[in-house]
Amino acid sequence: MPVLKRLQSYLDANKIPYEVVNHPKAYTAHDVAHTLDVPGKLVAKVVVVKADRYFVMTVLPSTWRVDLKRLRDVLEARDIRLATEAECSNLFPDCQVGTMPPFGNLYGVEVYVDQLLTEDESIVFEAGTYVGAIKLRYKDFADLVRPKVAAFHHEPSKIEG
Repeated sequence: MPVLKRLQSYLDANKIPYEVVNHPKAYTAHDVAHTLDVPGKLVAKVVVVKADRYFVMTVLPSTWRVDLKRLRDVLEARDIRLATEAECSNLFPDCQVGTMPPFGNLYGVEVYVDQLLTEDESIVFEAGTYVGAIKLRYKDFADLVRPKVAAFHHEPSKIEG
């Protein structure tokens, strides 16, 4: 089952109000924000990392980057690195590359949310496809996923973009 349908069934079963938003093809969370004309801080970006021997899903506003050093401390890991495209494809086989939704609980992957994402009422995130997103209240997302909240963001410099 494609992840969008699976997510909709999951949200419906839990009586969570949400909105499916179709958009022109976009390959990054930043592009999703641009195509939907919403502030980048409202678009949740998923970054999967491998910490020691396990994978962790991190979620933060699309306008920020993961600070791997801070995240290593949060996770109390010795080694940490970004997951490869192949690893993500294996972990999230029903998603197009780089479009996994922040519902690691549906894949058996622990979820960490940067505290910056908790500051807004709603979030928008990619829903397993380059042309679809879901918008819902952050509180509903947190109630379902039960992510650990920590500070692991790093503001990109103007040069980084």
